[in-house]
Amino acid sequence: MKISQLIYRNLRKNLKMYYLYVFALIFSVALYFAFVTLQYDPSMDPAKGTIKGAAGLKVASVLLIAIVGVFLLYANSLFIKRRSKEIGLFQLVGFTKGKIFQILTLENLALYVGSMVAGIFLGFASSKLFLMVIMQLTGIEGVAQLHFSSAALSQTVLVFAIIYCLIMLMNFIFIKRQTILALFQVKSAAEVNIKKLSFFQMGIGILGLALIILGYYLSTILFSGDLTGNAQMLTTMFAILGSVILGTYLFYKGSISFIFFLIRKKKNGYLSIKEVLSLSSIMFRMKSNALLLTVITTVSALAIGLASLSYISYYSVEKTAVQQVPNDFGIPNEEHAQQFQQTLEQHNIDFATTKINFIQMHANISDILGSYPKDAPFNPGVTTMIVVSDADIEKVDVAEDETVFVNAGSALEGLLSFKDKGKITLTGKNNTIRLQYKGLKEIQVLPSITTNGGFPAAVVDEANYQKMTNDLDPSIKREYSTYVGIDVQNNVNQANDLFQQAFGEKPGHRSQLKLRTLLKENMGLTIFIVGFLGLAFLVTSGCILYFKQMTESEEEKPNYTILRKLGFTQADLLKGIRVKQTLNFGIPLVVGLAHSYFAVKSGWFMFGTELWTPMIAVMVLYAALYSIFGMLSVLYYKKIIKASL
Repeated sequence: MKISQLIYRNLRKNLKMYYLYVFALIFSVALYFAFVTLQYDPSMDPAKGTIKGAAGLKVASVLLIAIVGVFLLYANSLFIKRRSKEIGLFQLVGFTKGKIFQILTLENLALYVGSMVAGIFLGFASSKLFLMVIMQLTGIEGVAQLHFSSAALSQTVLVFAIIYCLIMLMNFIFIKRQTILALFQVKSAAEVNIKKLSFFQMGIGILGLALIILGYYLSTILFSGDLTGNAQMLTTMFAILGSVILGTYLFYKGSISFIFFLIRKKKNGYLSIKEVLSLSSIMFRMKSNALLLTVITTVSALAIGLASLSYISYYSVEKTAVQQVPNDFGIPNEEHAQQFQQTLEQHNIDFATTKINFIQMHANISDILGSYPKDAPFNPGVTTMIVVSDADIEKVDVAEDETVFVNAGSALEGLLSFKDKGKITLTGKNNTIRLQYKGLKEIQVLPSITTNGGFPAAVVDEANYQKMTNDLDPSIKREYSTYVGIDVQNNVNQANDLFQQAFGEKPGHRSQLKLRTLLKENMGLTIFIVGFLGLAFLVTSGCILYFKQMTESEEEKPNYTILRKLGFTQADLLKGIRVKQTLNFGIPLVVGLAHSYFAVKSGWFMFGTELWTPMIAVMVLYAALYSIFGMLSVLYYKKIIKASL
């Protein structure tokens, strides 16, 4: 048989066995080429283009190289070990190690060239789709066009050529170090079978669970106000990261075995065939794969967490814009407001006007403040607050000795905790007014920039407001004391153009439409980048777990042969396999989801105004895509069981 025929047969066999690996390679090339093509697309040009996103795509492409590179190197290490007996046979029939390396190099070259050609074609075709998605997410109007970039092609070929050289180096080192005897004895580390669980392993299992719970608890108090100073908060963050990652490793190293050991003990050793194929197998295999599963779980949690936070920001764009600019247009100057109103009238644009006067007073709110960061940039006993009259706010009416708070930003609400009632004092130059606090209302009446980035404003009775106005402390200086909000009834886009022409970037003059567009552009591009990086990791990590199951199924094939000869049907064995794959793929997924939930829950309010809908949507989508690999592994096991007799 000629070398070319041998290579051709090996390629056919490998494509049949490793079709998912080939798919992942094509997918990786396509995704990277599409990213790089977008990076060089004229519409993404930072100076001329509509979407200012080339820098973000450049960073994403570097991260994508890391994800794809690690995946391909790891996958190759699995495949070269699976072919160890084949390499050993080549040596037995007289092939030198150099000739074997040459055969593997040519096989991989053919595989990589074919995958790169297919991937580049798909990447070029999908780059238009990606651009359309970006335009849809960012709200940019335009026509997406295909632009082939020779620079993107060169960069893609160079990157994957380097990865190919690294893979060949790995193969060369493997072949050079192995003896013929060792090649016939190479087995997966997951093949270790431990018959008895020691007290030390039980202790590791309990410690792993305890560390994870500790990390979760610390995440709940991170922004609760119990921590004093930035140093303590930073220390707590590192403690959370360390305890969760170490706890996850120990969880796979000992907790899984410990939990399943307790289940087996409860059954007194009487296990059904379904439990034997699922619990007993996973009980010891997860221990040997602890490091790999820890990495997959940690990065999965990071991907889900970042995607959730990005979607929270994108989902909250409307509310965030309203918080920062309550009306269509906000003007801190009556004269400028009148000019703009005249312009609107000239263009037959109907509008409604809201005018709010405000002052700033010294305040003592310590009696109503529950918890707050000890290093907060204010003293609750002596702080300053914006004060407005209830006569200027339609939805609020307070008694002379009462006050309510409005205009609190979502981020500040997450950091501060207000009681339901209590007393506050407002102090002017000569007098102090003591008022009963009647709660916090979710009403936005002033731009957040006016109220120091979302700190609440106090609404008081008109009579008290007039007293305070005549008793202002001259040491408190403020640039603005009036806010005019204008809401247009029609032609918002035309009104926005007129507003930009009149005021442009003038300080304090803000357009809600412009702010909303800017937020949507930034967060739309961010969620696109984070989402596709998460998708890349999901595919690569899912493939790695699938490849591990392929290896395990081949190792367990003799066991299935024995069970089939004993009378167990294919359906009996598949019941256990389904449970096994549910646990194999489900445990890392559930742990990753739990990690991401506590991470997002601890500080989501800094990114938007809505938690549950965006977070659940991301988690459900990730879980659904991840479960596909579990289903594929069941189908592969079904084929192995069918061929076991």
